[in-house]
Amino acid sequence: MERLQKVLAHAGVASRRKCEDMILEGRVRVNGETVTELGRKVDPLLDQIEVDGKPIMTERKRTFLFYKPLRVITSMSDPQGRPTVADYFREIDERVYPVGRLDYDTEGLLLMTNDGELANRLTHPKYEADKCYLATVKGHPSEEQLDRLRRGIRLEDGWTAPAQVRRVKDRRNTTVLEIVIHEGRNRQVRRMCEAIGHPVVHLIRTRIAFLTLGSMKPGTYRELKPRELERLKRLLYL
Repeated sequence: MERLQKVLAHAGVASRRKCEDMILEGRVRVNGETVTELGRKVDPLLDQIEVDGKPIMTERKRTFLFYKPLRVITSMSDPQGRPTVADYFREIDERVYPVGRLDYDTEGLLLMTNDGELANRLTHPKYEADKCYLATVKGHPSEEQLDRLRRGIRLEDGWTAPAQVRRVKDRRNTTVLEIVIHEGRNRQVRRMCEAIGHPVVHLIRTRIAFLTLGSMKPGTYRELKPRELERLKRLLYL
């Protein structure tokens, strides 16, 4: 017997947190009974589980590295009709969804999966999966300003954890910085750079944990190799 939200997440319905919201909203039925409490345990092999009136199907778990292009929404749909990450995975039979977020105006590495437990661990700050960015910022920040980022900087939603910051290249009017963080706050790298007076003009995420873009091009994806998936799960204590 397993918790209902875990079964839903493993079936690829959505992330575990989103599945919990679905239960609380009364969108899930077990053996014909609407469930609105999170403590319910079910047997996925014996119980009939429905979401929005449709039976869930057990899918094989799949995880992909995706190079999200600029001006693509990290969502499965968009009411404004803008391109979404889901548009790139229409040929995949399983319903994979994005792990965390990558801003509309940010490009780079994004994980797509239908493994709810893996997604939950990757987005939980407890497991501290590093995320590496190349940020091109206006002007030329001083080492003192970069040290503020390294120590942690106060934003409107609290102090950031210490970041790893390296100056990659000084250009005429901009500077390229490598910034490594493990938190997942909204537009965090951009807000950090704005806080020291050097706003971002271009941002690309190049790495999540040990996984990198490599030779991938914007809009392309590849499935994680078994050894990569095994290493990632070890890193996340799965």
